[in-house]
Amino acid sequence: MDQTLQISQAAAELVAAFASNDTERYFACFSEDATFVFHTLPQPLRSRQAYQALWQQWQEEGFKVLDCQSSNATISLQGDLAIFIHSVATRITINGEEQQLAERETILFRRHNTRWLACHEHLSVVSPA
Repeated sequence: MDQTLQISQAAAELVAAFASNDTERYFACFSEDATFVFHTLPQPLRSRQAYQALWQQWQEEGFKVLDCQSSNATISLQGDLAIFIHSVATRITINGEEQQLAERETILFRRHNTRWLACHEHLSVVSPA
């Protein structure tokens, strides 16, 4: 199978798992050593475990993903590393209050045997034009 198609499928699986608020499936898309930079946090998260702990806390506080749509995707292959950039429109609820988010995201995927897993995610706000 073409590598670009494999990466596209890995990204689609990650977005679908996130969009359905499926914690187990979502975190299975990341390598254990994955790092995360979110504009909503004061510092990077240095492991999947750190993000999972924060995710669980958010869920306990009433956070839930209602939907997530990916658009404008580009993929750049760099050997066993792939750079996936896209726009995301996300609908979430926090303590019963629904919010719409417009963000841009870069996800680095690294080959793990026959699978591509996300090893870094960077999320930023889309600036008004």
